[in-house]
Amino acid sequence: MTFEELRNADIERQETVGPFNSVAKLQSLLYWTTAIAGECGELCNLVKKQVRDEKDLSADIGKEIADVVIYADLLATRMGFRLEDLVRLKFNEVSDRRGSKIKL
Repeated sequence: MTFEELRNADIERQETVGPFNSVAKLQSLLYWTTAIAGECGELCNLVKKQVRDEKDLSADIGKEIADVVIYADLLATRMGFRLEDLVRLKFNEVSDRRGSKIKL
């Protein structure tokens, strides 16, 4: 799977099933940023429980990581960005700042 495939599937799903097909929600950057924050909170809570309870919650943690990426793609798409381009740009910027020759 590529970021482009994710974006295309996100767009198609938005157009076909609720609540993604709500015009008001599609217009609202606040909706997508709040969704990302919610998923980050769920991710953090699972990591806390894994450490605290010494339980393996890796599968659930992986699902929450995926949720964060999916919502980030939805926000990027809504703002006219391609997630792939944003990740490449930021990765390379950090490589430059840290003096690394590793680039995407």
